[in-house]
Amino acid sequence: MEIKNSFLKRIISYFIRGLVLVAPLYATVLIIWSGVEYLDNILPIEIPISNQQMVYLPGLGVLIIIFGIILLGFLFSTIVPQSFFKFTESIMRRIPLVSLIYYSIKDLILAFVGDKKKFNQPVLVTMYKDTDIKKIGFITQTDLSHLKIADHVAVYMPLSYSLSGELFIVPADNVTPVDAKATDVMKMLVSGGVSVKVSKEETAEDD
Repeated sequence: MEIKNSFLKRIISYFIRGLVLVAPLYATVLIIWSGVEYLDNILPIEIPISNQQMVYLPGLGVLIIIFGIILLGFLFSTIVPQSFFKFTESIMRRIPLVSLIYYSIKDLILAFVGDKKKFNQPVLVTMYKDTDIKKIGFITQTDLSHLKIADHVAVYMPLSYSLSGELFIVPADNVTPVDAKATDVMKMLVSGGVSVKVSKEETAEDD
């Protein structure tokens, strides 16, 4: 009976290890492949190899889109005058609904890839001083004078297992910088605290 139980435990252990290896890999490939297919559908390209046959090359549409974006960035950075770009944005700003959508998307993209990134200052926020409960977030605004709010900062707190989050306006005294990489903190938050950076010492001990 003990032999059967040990054999079953070993089988379960092997299954769990295989699942841990396969599941993240499968999900990653599936998400990337779905993204490639979605972008390819925007610009579907099929190469004719005969009169009645066409060949679809996955990723070709993505490469063309990326090249087109790079080309546009080059043109607007070197050839097209900045005054034209500012004039176009001034028109967009005057259209109520278009302005809301355009600038919201633009600010979101700049928050991740622009020169003034917003999600690179992880902080620890004391939510309730009587219980000393804290939450981790990212400072997105340090100056709220345009809202007539003094001595406060804007902190965005992502929700675990989600792409959404909440924005809190908290006293600056309640905010403590977190001495960690922003990417590590973001992974920890999105995974609900499960994903943490493992130190080299811990990895060596496991080996």
